[in-house]
Amino acid sequence: MTTTSIIHPVVLCGGSGTRLWPLSRQSFPKQFVPLLGDKSLLQLTLERVAGLGPQVVTVSAEEHRFMVAEALDAAKAQGPLILEPQARNTAAAMALAALWAQEAHGDEALLLFCPADHHIPDPAAFSAMVQQGAAAAQTGAMVTFGVVPSFPSTAYGYIEQGAQRPDGSCQVARFIEKPAADKAQALLLQGRVLWNAGIFLTRVDTLLNALAQWAPDILSPCQQAMTAASTETTAAQKTFVRPEPAAFGQARSQSIDYAVMEKHPDVVVLPFSGQWSDVGSWNAVAALQDADADGNRVSGQGLVHGASNTFVHAPHRPVVALGTHNLLIIDTPDAVLVAHPDMAEQVKDVVVRMNAQGQSQALTHRKVARPWGWYDSIDRGERFQVKRIGVKPGAALSLQKHHHRAEHWIVVKGTAEVTVGEKTFLLAENESTYIPVGQVHRLHNPGKMELEMIEVQSGSYLGEDDIVRLEDTYGRA
Repeated sequence: MTTTSIIHPVVLCGGSGTRLWPLSRQSFPKQFVPLLGDKSLLQLTLERVAGLGPQVVTVSAEEHRFMVAEALDAAKAQGPLILEPQARNTAAAMALAALWAQEAHGDEALLLFCPADHHIPDPAAFSAMVQQGAAAAQTGAMVTFGVVPSFPSTAYGYIEQGAQRPDGSCQVARFIEKPAADKAQALLLQGRVLWNAGIFLTRVDTLLNALAQWAPDILSPCQQAMTAASTETTAAQKTFVRPEPAAFGQARSQSIDYAVMEKHPDVVVLPFSGQWSDVGSWNAVAALQDADADGNRVSGQGLVHGASNTFVHAPHRPVVALGTHNLLIIDTPDAVLVAHPDMAEQVKDVVVRMNAQGQSQALTHRKVARPWGWYDSIDRGERFQVKRIGVKPGAALSLQKHHHRAEHWIVVKGTAEVTVGEKTFLLAENESTYIPVGQVHRLHNPGKMELEMIEVQSGSYLGEDDIVRLEDTYGRA
């Protein structure tokens, strides 16, 4: 008889996803982007793991906390958000989660670590795979999962399976780095290899003991950071756990594969034969779309004519590929990528160059997510800027003022509650107001539908750092 173990999922939400630029950027990485229909990879991951245990722990950057919170709400999942003061790779992120779970659930609790940006369309098969690994994890093995390869990929690492154990898992004979094409072909021909999916199942004490043995310079700073951590529970019932920044900053930055898995003697692997993708490049995104008879794949408003093996991602406007062959075309409102599929992995190098040149598109989108909603910078010139602003129902911007700019607000949808100085009043659709330079003001949406407005800024300096926050619901004042 098969028994079901209680498993505590941990979703690792770090990573900038620079290989999916221009859609994925540092301020809005790929795990938050609605790549598949209207759902993000993070939301799909949370939905996939939510049935395994009573809570889902997430580990993310402080700057992305409200996007993670929104994804939790969309997935109808609950659990604490552990906020890394800075990126320190997967070993430190997993240590933070294990230390939190040790306090909450004890040493014997089973933790499932999942990346936030994988696409696994069969949740039932995924859950069955995880439950199959529970027996090995409960005996103290570190369990990883490998995907049965469907082609000789050079984009994934591999796991070679060793001797089979009575619990159905296999000892890991070795981990293999991303191979060259000829090496990948040879690996598939020899058999007994799997793609490394980067998904791990382990007891709390197993992981912490392994970190103590193989990476004490990662575990010790994380222990200090969690001992001195602060916890905040918001009005929306979200629990933010903030490790102490100075201590956490001392942790070495390294992946769990290098820090522990490749050194530990008791690591086992279970195969997964279902559909899986780490959505790590535009080739991988293209593969999620159905191809026509000429190998073309289109997402959104793309149109191909006389083309072959062309992928067009065009969510915002018509993009026409005429007579093209072997191309990736990705359109966003402020940047366009045209690339040969063989160069897809090099997109990250272009992002580094753009960032060095000071181009904002390397890191941020024109449309920027905020905890209260979003803004889209639709036009800019000398001494003026025009934005579309969306405010969620019930949400409010901070009480603030600007030293260098005045603002004109025009409501185009919904109702705005506006504070200017000592006055507070309502603005309906097609009504407007003016905020003088230096005047204290606030925008609040008192309604049950999204508020949308046009903001025209004018002045000598229009940077986002010209904001003096006096009060703020989101802890930014």
